[in-house]
Amino acid sequence: MGGMASETRGAPPRPLALTMGDPAGVGPEIALKAWRGRMQHGLAPFAMIASRTALAERAALISLDVPLETIADFTLVPDIFADALPVIDQPLAAPVVAGHPNSFNAAAVIASIDRAVEAVACGVASAVVTCPIAKSVLYGTGFAYPGHTEYLGHLAQTRFGGTTRVTPVMMLASDELRVVPLTVHVPLADVPRLVTHDLIVSTARITAAALARDFGCTRPRIAVAGLNPHAGESGTIGREDIEVVGPAVEALRAEGLDVAGPLPADTMFHAAARARYDAAIAMYHDQALIPIKTLAFDRGVNVTLGLPFIRTSPDHGTAFDIAARGIADASSLVAALRMAADMTRRRSDASS
Repeated sequence: MGGMASETRGAPPRPLALTMGDPAGVGPEIALKAWRGRMQHGLAPFAMIASRTALAERAALISLDVPLETIADFTLVPDIFADALPVIDQPLAAPVVAGHPNSFNAAAVIASIDRAVEAVACGVASAVVTCPIAKSVLYGTGFAYPGHTEYLGHLAQTRFGGTTRVTPVMMLASDELRVVPLTVHVPLADVPRLVTHDLIVSTARITAAALARDFGCTRPRIAVAGLNPHAGESGTIGREDIEVVGPAVEALRAEGLDVAGPLPADTMFHAAARARYDAAIAMYHDQALIPIKTLAFDRGVNVTLGLPFIRTSPDHGTAFDIAARGIADASSLVAALRMAADMTRRRSDASS
């Protein structure tokens, strides 16, 4: 895996690398709260790549007693984690005002992501867990990627990819549902032309491989939503499901994958329907995210599939409006940390 060291049997697992996200958002406090709940939730050791000063300031603002210990090396994390939150210091260019993002700190936000990926590439960290970023703040400094997922794909390509093209795929996962949006942050008007045979096939292949490797599904079952209401209702409500989605599903079945569809999206997400598949592929953002955020708003995890390393994230944004009010819920970050550790263990067990 591109130079990543495998776990040594009997050795403590490598820690997780947690990025700071936007320091003016809730990232710092959910990280502090996650560490405080480390024993309750059985969290694997992690280190946060962030400004120690900003973390200490946020802890004081929300009256949270969290000891911080600055470290230079991920190898120190297992010895420190029980007693303090290990911090790999990432200095900021400007002071943090909670709830008010500052573009002067954009370079540090990006550097935190870069350093986390590099730690995994060098074999000193096992997975990347990212706190939420504010893409609009980064765009103003020349950030050229639609979001975290695409930027991580770029880093994977440059650090791990070589001549093999890296294709990142977004999955939102919870105990109740795993769902993959085929198209993500694009206008709804553009979706029909972006839904192609090749995109459906490649996304389903990546999803099936991840379900088998990282989620313990021995024979992954995938449900594919139709683009149109009632999956086009035999072509009377649009032809895309007959001409594009259906043939892609048949091609996947011909490869031996257990894929069903196109299915009417309005009947795919009740409990009995969810029991028939391990993950659903939806055609566009809201078709995928509305069900999972309804079922598991505080517990959903954003997982990037198709990368040569593990990456998870809370399934929520920076929440500037509640930053430093002490009410941010760390449940999604806790779930992301636990899922990253579980995925790491599965990969380690498979390679041992």
